[in-house]
Amino acid sequence: MRIRFTPTAEAVFLDAVAYLLDESPTAAWSFHDRALETLSRLEDFPESGRGVPEFPALPYREVIVRPYRFFYRVVGDTVWIVDVWHDAQIPGAPHG
Repeated sequence: MRIRFTPTAEAVFLDAVAYLLDESPTAAWSFHDRALETLSRLEDFPESGRGVPEFPALPYREVIVRPYRFFYRVVGDTVWIVDVWHDAQIPGAPHG
């Protein structure tokens, strides 16, 4: 299994890291590394994330790296990270 970001999800993730860099470089790199480490576990355990509680009928799962939620979908041998939300964000269907 390999992990890939859609362009939209990658942009949101990188924007989050950039925002944190302005506040605290240490926190930014900590979040970045925790996120990538957590997402890398999906290579071996792609079904380990939970279903999205707000949208149980959609084919997405999520993993949480506080304060962000990473939404993904498994397609073939690829785990696609399709969206990233801050946990304070008002829920809307993930972009995928």
